[in-house]
Amino acid sequence: MKNLMLGNKALARGLFEAGCSVASSYPGTPSTEITEEIAKFDEVYAEWAPNEKVAMEVAFGASLAGKRSFCGMKHVGMNVAADPLFTASYTGVNGGMVICVADDPGMHSSQNEQDSRHYAIAAKVPMLEPADSAEAYEFAKKAYELSEEYDTPVIIKMCTRVAHSQSVVEPGERVMPEPNPYEKNIAKYVMMPGNAIRRHPFVEERTRRLIALAEDCEFNRVEMGDTAIGIITSSTSYQYAKEVFGDKASILKLGMVNPLPEKLIKDFAAKVDKVYVIEELDPVIENHCRVLGVEVIGKELLPIEGEFCQNLLAEKLGLDVPSCRKLDEVLPGRPPVMCAGCPHRGLFFTLSRNKCTVLGDIGCYTLGAVAPLSAMDMTLCMGASISSSHGFNKALGEASEGKTVAVIGDSTFMHSGMTSLANIAYNQSNSTVIILDNSITGMTGHQQNPTTGYNIKGDPAGKINLEALCKAMGFNRVRVVDPYDLEACNQAIKEELAVAEPSVIISRRPCALLKYVKHNKPLKVNKDKCVGCKSCMRLGCPATSMKDGKIQIDTTLCVGCGICKQMCKFDALENQ
Repeated sequence: MKNLMLGNKALARGLFEAGCSVASSYPGTPSTEITEEIAKFDEVYAEWAPNEKVAMEVAFGASLAGKRSFCGMKHVGMNVAADPLFTASYTGVNGGMVICVADDPGMHSSQNEQDSRHYAIAAKVPMLEPADSAEAYEFAKKAYELSEEYDTPVIIKMCTRVAHSQSVVEPGERVMPEPNPYEKNIAKYVMMPGNAIRRHPFVEERTRRLIALAEDCEFNRVEMGDTAIGIITSSTSYQYAKEVFGDKASILKLGMVNPLPEKLIKDFAAKVDKVYVIEELDPVIENHCRVLGVEVIGKELLPIEGEFCQNLLAEKLGLDVPSCRKLDEVLPGRPPVMCAGCPHRGLFFTLSRNKCTVLGDIGCYTLGAVAPLSAMDMTLCMGASISSSHGFNKALGEASEGKTVAVIGDSTFMHSGMTSLANIAYNQSNSTVIILDNSITGMTGHQQNPTTGYNIKGDPAGKINLEALCKAMGFNRVRVVDPYDLEACNQAIKEELAVAEPSVIISRRPCALLKYVKHNKPLKVNKDKCVGCKSCMRLGCPATSMKDGKIQIDTTLCVGCGICKQMCKFDALENQ
């Protein structure tokens, strides 16, 4: 029966039907739903791993055992998983191994706009790139066949628009292949130099075989139309090109984007008068065409940064086609803001009040950088807050000690903060680290992590005690505060910054959006006492606003956290 499916859900369905047995991932928008969806199938063991490197190694281990496996991540997660990826390319696989990486052109929820095709090229592994949900479903199944036939991990590259848009999919039944028995093979799987050097020729020969496959495979297709214009494209750019050109152009649609074909491209170019390469981000296909001696038009007209759309293609290519209005032209601007009752708000306000230099990390708490809190100086990557604060303090010494803190979420701490914290304990900088423990992985939509005590299915699981862990790593000063208590936060920050040794503060309060959290009644305003001083507005809570010179509270948003009440010197904010 045909269904409308999100690209991520369709890919998960394809993995399931192809007989995937083990799935391990770290959540990251826009990839998260793939693993959430496959976890709904009881036949598949699925988990959230502490980070992407661990997830890929779990998937490799399952493949080594002879079962089909999967790991998923967003594009910056591939940076973390690159270490096992490059060597897994040399070892090859036993059971099929599929890796999904989801890019984020336009940086809707990311700190950079990197193009993951470079990883496939550098690691010398095949990469498939679906253009809609139906292809995501089909490519997932075909990727396992490709993986086992060519003895290689296979990467499927999604992007935000394909991952989070819907198209028609006709699902089938799960087919479980016979698992490949595990056989000890030191020459293949033990990558010491003497063995690895003999695996490199295998990788190069595999690439030559894959190039031959790319010339005439189901992933790449030619759609001939008007031969005045030829377009070489892939992924969501194919959809935009079809909407703009229709049959007024001929299109070479590439579904296998590494390795790229050679003869297929040359033959296509010979059939058309002019060739455009339409691809988001880097000129990977364009550069390949130029190396082949094919004259193309690409980045001299089309931008190297940001997302494409129909209007952009029409404008840049000088076409007169009906245009449509973009969402940001229709809807009013809505800047990101911490939710009402967010447990991080009180902590960040306290840091701002104490004029701390705050080295931040990746999570919803990154919003502590925006006005009116403006309480964050740096965000680089997962775990970098702790490492950077150590380097910052070592570089400046007494000039920064007592003024600088690192903030990191509980899930991010488990992802890559522990080794950074170990560096502080080992090399002894006078650094204060604040772990923002909101009892969930908040930014990507409430996924469990090793500190919550529950697994991906919500069943009880091992739970890491952050206090005990930090003490075991060599920290004598570890304390817990409630970020709803401004005075307690202020005291903890002042005291830990004043001592001449490393320390950890755990700011613990569950995310206000968790279903099990019981909120207080919304606060009410005593208009007679309110003088309109706007002290409470310094928190940036979306539940508060000013009207006629007085504070007003949106009772549909307010959770009664009481932080604004603690700010009011005139007792104008009251409990109901």
